[in-house]
Amino acid sequence: CRVAFAHGRRTRPRTCTRCRCVVGSGKSKAMDVQLYDTTLRDGAQMVDVAMTLEDKLKIAQRLCDFGVGYVEAGWPGSNPKDAAFFDAWNKIHRGESVPPHGTKLAAFGSTRRKEAKCEDDPNIVSLLECQAPVITMVAKAWSEQVLHVLNTTKEENLSMIRDSVAYFKGFGKEVMLDAEHFFDGFKADPSYAKECIRAAAESGVDAVVLCETNGGCLPWDVEAITAMAMETLAPWEGVRIGIHTHNDTGMAVANSLAAVRAGATIVQGCINGIGERTGNADLVTVAANLELKMGMSCMPQGRISELTELAHTVADVCHQPPPKSNPYIGSSAFAHKGGIHVAAVRKLPHSYNHIDPGLVGNAMRSVVSELSGRGNILDKVESAGLQLDKEGVGSVLAMIKQLENEGFAFENAGASVDMILIRRGSLYTPPFKVLEYTVMSGNRLEEDPGSQEGCAARASTNQAMVKLEIDGKAFMSAGEGNGPVDALAAALRTGLCSEFPQIENVLLKDYNVHLLDTRGSQSTTRVTIEFSNPACSKWSTVGAHTSIVDASFRALLDGLEFGVLNCTTHGCKLNNQLSSNMLSTQLANGVLP
Repeated sequence: CRVAFAHGRRTRPRTCTRCRCVVGSGKSKAMDVQLYDTTLRDGAQMVDVAMTLEDKLKIAQRLCDFGVGYVEAGWPGSNPKDAAFFDAWNKIHRGESVPPHGTKLAAFGSTRRKEAKCEDDPNIVSLLECQAPVITMVAKAWSEQVLHVLNTTKEENLSMIRDSVAYFKGFGKEVMLDAEHFFDGFKADPSYAKECIRAAAESGVDAVVLCETNGGCLPWDVEAITAMAMETLAPWEGVRIGIHTHNDTGMAVANSLAAVRAGATIVQGCINGIGERTGNADLVTVAANLELKMGMSCMPQGRISELTELAHTVADVCHQPPPKSNPYIGSSAFAHKGGIHVAAVRKLPHSYNHIDPGLVGNAMRSVVSELSGRGNILDKVESAGLQLDKEGVGSVLAMIKQLENEGFAFENAGASVDMILIRRGSLYTPPFKVLEYTVMSGNRLEEDPGSQEGCAARASTNQAMVKLEIDGKAFMSAGEGNGPVDALAAALRTGLCSEFPQIENVLLKDYNVHLLDTRGSQSTTRVTIEFSNPACSKWSTVGAHTSIVDASFRALLDGLEFGVLNCTTHGCKLNNQLSSNMLSTQLANGVLP
């Protein structure tokens, strides 16, 4: 399907011979733009991304369930893992497309080698043998690259394109040509760049994808050059135009949308914008912009609300969490920190939100910090299902500002904020108290028969003693650990487990230390701890002190008390409201100052 724009004006509708819709006529039955995901191939070229075969299969299946148009699964001729993917996939799925939305699997490769026959080229043979219904081949579209990288003639490069496309069309494949360096090639030698895509069209290619390979173009250049490519291929109405961009200038998404404005109907990209160098176009951001900002369909109806979940699922599999500030799906995409902003969105949500976050499966939130106003505190109180009067709000706000001045940082430690609110309740009785604690670190001599004479082996020792009070009864608890903080956590958990068995399921997932100034051993240390349970609920707490042990104790105490209140032996309930039986009973009349 093709939509053509010329200088901001939409031209007459153009009917495609190979798709089911007339875009621009108001009678669209399929997609205005098809999403072509290349996370498994181009995304895998990002530094620090290493996917197993199982990872690739999992991501491919999720993309098919979501309903992207194409999943580029890999280059079977380049490595055994990609070849194994197609073998494994073909055992699970058979046919031209994958239910429930008809997603097509694409195999990536290159045109035949120079001065060779297709049937004798191992790369071409591997593409045929992998049984993918769609073949995407890369070809040079910049004369400089042809002469100095391929080390062949411009005429031979055109023959490589024609022969390769015709070969796969002879086997009934859907064929796409990735015109590599097309935009730089067009700027340097427009006549030859157009010859390259014309050669593909003459040989029966289904789609030509214009590749902005170096990521150096700006949107107005991309739009203008794409429009000229549209004119070049106008005699072949069935040939679709696609766009493939990189983010070296931070323009990958903008360039993709610019190409769509000029008539491209296929957008290649990667989930969360991973990819070589600075990454590819973020297909999640592209999809949301197409649907919500440009009014163009690119995914099955109702799937847009899954974008946040899709992005985080792929990120988890790739072990590459998306930045919190990622548009639409980031945890901070609709987060508000400044007091003026929070006060405004409480009255008028769209005053500082460009869309309803729920449309993409995200949610608006406010964070508490020294920049907060009363609205931040009220928002936190309401989300926790509590009550606090005006005087109490002001008191909590003053406390938080003072603690942040001392080194605390609450914006990513929501459980510590919850505990401040809860402890203000006149009806609240802490489930336990820590009356005192002692931590001892040292080392001991160990016998080592294998050591040289005169050399002694020593091992560190870390022990903690905690005096707890539960239901008015005080008792001692001890623990050992790999460090002083680990020993303190062990002592606390040992003492609490007999009365609160749910503590067994409260796990310390992450521990971060930040030195806040440069006063040497007198510097203030901030400790942030992330807790979790087997059901994958997570919460974070913070502590700050010149003593790393005292800072850690504050964060440990908040996290464990929060766990006691919210968790049972069957799991934790953290649905924005503090809802355990104990807390519900103790706060039956709300939190009062």
